[in-house]
Amino acid sequence: MKVNLLVLRTSRIEEMRTFYSALGARFEREQHGKGPEHYAATLGGEFVLELYPCVDGATPDTALRLGVTVDNISETINRIGQSVALRQTQWGVCALVRDPDGRAVELTQSCAGVTSAA
Repeated sequence: MKVNLLVLRTSRIEEMRTFYSALGARFEREQHGKGPEHYAATLGGEFVLELYPCVDGATPDTALRLGVTVDNISETINRIGQSVALRQTQWGVCALVRDPDGRAVELTQSCAGVTSAA
């Protein structure tokens, strides 16, 4: 199995675009047929992250937890403006941040070149 699509529904679409752009996503505005305008970014060649507006009073799924690998964890944390602790794990240096809807997003960077976060 290989995951190729993740759709996040939100009532804060521009804030979400800004947040995930700070993590490295490059979004383009899309609309399929008569569906809603939304943003899509292709990550890692084949994986698509889409940000869709919530419809019909739906609320975002804030229990979802995402994991993202970043080149420089300290710079990424500074760009998103959150103050969090870094921790060493078997996968590298990690930090847990929250997107504008409150979803947990675990940032991971390999051990090489880590500096302290703000």
